[in-house]
Amino acid sequence: SLGSRNVYKRQLFLCGCYMVALGAHTGEECMAKHHEAESYVAAVYEHPSILSPNPLALTSRQQAFELMNQNLDIYEQQVMTVAQKGVQIIVFPEDGIHGLNFTRTSIYPFLDFMPSPQVVRWNPCLEPHHFNDTEVLQRLSCMAIKGDMFLVANLGTKQPCHISDPGCPNDGRYQFNPDVVFSNNGTLVDRYRKHNLYFEAAFDVPLKVDHTTFDTLFADRFGVFTCFDILFFNPAVRLLRDYKVKHVVHPTAWMNQLPLLAATEIQKAFAVAFGVNVLAANVHHPVLGMTGSGIHTPLKSFWYHDMENPNGRLIIAQVTKNPVGIIDAENATGEMDPSHSKFLKILSGHPYCEKDAQEVHCNEATKWNRNALPIFHSEMMYDNFTLVSIWGKEGYLHVCSNGLCCYLLYERPTLSKELYALGVFDGLHTVHGTYYIQVCALVRYGSLGFDTCGQEITEATGIFEFHLWGNFSTSYIFPLFLTSGMTLDVPDQLGWENDHYFLRKSGLSSGLVMAALYGRLYKRD
Repeated sequence: SLGSRNVYKRQLFLCGCYMVALGAHTGEECMAKHHEAESYVAAVYEHPSILSPNPLALTSRQQAFELMNQNLDIYEQQVMTVAQKGVQIIVFPEDGIHGLNFTRTSIYPFLDFMPSPQVVRWNPCLEPHHFNDTEVLQRLSCMAIKGDMFLVANLGTKQPCHISDPGCPNDGRYQFNPDVVFSNNGTLVDRYRKHNLYFEAAFDVPLKVDHTTFDTLFADRFGVFTCFDILFFNPAVRLLRDYKVKHVVHPTAWMNQLPLLAATEIQKAFAVAFGVNVLAANVHHPVLGMTGSGIHTPLKSFWYHDMENPNGRLIIAQVTKNPVGIIDAENATGEMDPSHSKFLKILSGHPYCEKDAQEVHCNEATKWNRNALPIFHSEMMYDNFTLVSIWGKEGYLHVCSNGLCCYLLYERPTLSKELYALGVFDGLHTVHGTYYIQVCALVRYGSLGFDTCGQEITEATGIFEFHLWGNFSTSYIFPLFLTSGMTLDVPDQLGWENDHYFLRKSGLSSGLVMAALYGRLYKRD
């Protein structure tokens, strides 16, 4: 689905450095100052891939490679550009070389053969004749050598199988959607074959989940997964839980869907939730709703989201080697602000606070509206959310669905004309994928009607200082946070208090579009 038609670009400082956009200030002086033991320099490229004019038509291998070579030429230009800036790893997007919307048959000429890197140690650039149909791998390997950097890219591959294999498709071959990793000497270090396919009839799901990691001298261990994988336990969560991964490379071909699943939004939420760095490269096709790439740490992001400009974009950033997470409830220090004190008193049921169904009074001077607010329902992200409207400059609300109750304690310095609501959903999402979610969301109405709550908007002026929390039954909770202009924001605090997970934020620099706690119950998928 299509997002906003505005241009959103943002530059933030990270480890004393910055994002470098193509055509922007190069910042060589800043790059030269980085301390190798504490940081590394990474790049991602949002690629406006050259697509087949008729992806359903049959073509020859030569014709397929001619099209792929055009995309590979652009890749090589990016590699040589970032090599001059000291980049040590570059990530390219999913489907960036061969394109989109193939059938199983029509994609076949676009597929390389790739041996398992666990079985064969191979340098395609230096050993091009070891295997047939490896032209794409050869070019990528040579790029890594020319740029003297690790290179991560996505391509299609084929693997013959025997009829005795019970999983072998009828055409006698597996077709996979893998990411490949090359070291700076061109060696094929490893591959990851996409497990959670998103309506990709051209490809097969591997019989066994790949948990792919690779080690580097500049940043220890990286993990690899692709696009839709980010929403599932395998392989994404397993990599972080069991393989000591601190850095993730994430090729993607992501179609944005607001308010909860924009590309940069979920990339950032993953970095925050797990305390890791995420290097995410998306394809750039605004007409298909595809944009949104970034280099994200838990605390800072360098991103690109542009629904108007047809051009690609390089993002270069100096990235901390050991990412630091957001302060949570257990390690927070410093003097407690009054709003957080109120929040803690509400959770503890302290007599200082008087509660009823919709509001709380935490001192004599507070005069909040005691009228019960009506509950309503509205479809958001194809799910039937239960919501309650937000009125007034301050208040306390809650709304429940199934076993999940969501709460909001808020103050508004000034009232805007826009309407907001607190929403909850606890159930199985079944459109464009099937997975179980628990969501507490503070969202803006599209206009004045209840049915416009949670529509795809990107601009807002409403300023909030708030605590958002819920009694989640999962520990896998992703904090989603967007302000006006598709700007990514970071919570001041996250954590558990009295069996409730909360997000706290004050001091918004622009209007709030959406803040949400997006919980995943993987076992109930």
